[in-house]
Amino acid sequence: MANNAVEVDTLIEPSWVIPINPSNKVLTNFSIAIKDSKIVSIHPSCDNSTRFNALDQIKLDDHVLMPGFVNTHTHAAMTLLRGYADDLPLMRWLSDHIWPAESEFVSAKFVHDGTLLACAEMLRGGTTCFNDMYFFPLHAGQAAIKAGIRAVLGITVIEFPNNYAADPQDYLRKGLEARDLLNSEPLINFTMSPHSPYTVSDKTFEQISVLANQLHLPIHVHIHETKTEIEDSLKQYGKRPIARFDTLGLLSPSLVGVHAVHIDDVEISLMANQGSSVVHCPSSNLKLASGFSPIGKLLRKNINVAIGTDGAASNNRLDMLAETRLAALMAKAVDGLAETLPAHQALHMATLAGARALGLDDQIGSIEKGKLADLIAIDLSQIETQPNFDVASQIIYAAGRENVTNVWVNGERVLKNKFFKNAISDTISQKTSFWTTQILNKRTN
Repeated sequence: MANNAVEVDTLIEPSWVIPINPSNKVLTNFSIAIKDSKIVSIHPSCDNSTRFNALDQIKLDDHVLMPGFVNTHTHAAMTLLRGYADDLPLMRWLSDHIWPAESEFVSAKFVHDGTLLACAEMLRGGTTCFNDMYFFPLHAGQAAIKAGIRAVLGITVIEFPNNYAADPQDYLRKGLEARDLLNSEPLINFTMSPHSPYTVSDKTFEQISVLANQLHLPIHVHIHETKTEIEDSLKQYGKRPIARFDTLGLLSPSLVGVHAVHIDDVEISLMANQGSSVVHCPSSNLKLASGFSPIGKLLRKNINVAIGTDGAASNNRLDMLAETRLAALMAKAVDGLAETLPAHQALHMATLAGARALGLDDQIGSIEKGKLADLIAIDLSQIETQPNFDVASQIIYAAGRENVTNVWVNGERVLKNKFFKNAISDTISQKTSFWTTQILNKRTN
């Protein structure tokens, strides 16, 4: 070891690195050095012995190191309702099953336990940051901290009461209180999260817009998910939801519009001109028969398109690799062009595009010097990922979440050779069994 070697916490030596930025790059035989939660060097592995002295040096043959996935739309606690009401259209699914179940069971403990289950699943699949829209954000945040995952928590608002809040002002007050209480936590950020155009009034949207501007927070909202949503908006407001948002001044670089399935060319241009982001949730859109988002059109207008799983109650898997593969395949079919959404661009959507939508692209989403070390290692040595002609293609079209072996969040190795560094998995099964019994007993009685 050279006398002038730099002391670092971690030195990771994979076979390949996909930095995401610059785009379309695969670095062979490069290493990443981490110190104090940040990436301090991206360099040829042959320089390791002369440049660095690491407390933890990790050699990962036949692995790709890349940024962790950013799951840009979830309802994490709803993982406890996975499989509860399947094979139904959105409004029947919500009105007849999900909202009644939430009325019965949702509490601070439900949210904590359900979010912990979701965090464990996401980490095992390579997600290092998730954007959540649900109730009791303080308890969701506590679960995320316990799991060691980065979370962007929604200050969720709807017009009607539930077990969490009585009215829009109560939702806002409690969400802002949670933000204040978690303000010093390095893994926690917030968004304003009005649920949807059909559950939030103009008055409330206007207040949310003011708060988002004052606090410099993104606005995370469902938009143009179903034909019914648009038909109801035309009846009630005389305009489609995106036009309504434009009138209210909500279209901006801060807007994170989830789904955008039924969106026309004029609306695409409006979102593009205002710099708004879209979150694509293909599995949920298919399972609820909502439709096919025109991703190719959005990308050609240079709209920032990220990937989200939606909740496990409407997807059943919080699996970003599966979601991104499906997004790539669907985009080609909808466009009728095999060139639409190639592998490197799909990886960008699953990482840096999500970070950008959340206002975190200066911190995460790519492997760059000075950014936080939110990283994942994917094993390509298995039978299912051989032969290997194109690393990015192999990740998107052949690998699965079971190929993720190691995960770092904020420089901490939270998943080591597929095992959690802490004991969260020891309690998750017990907590999940408790809630399963409660829900089944209620359904049976």
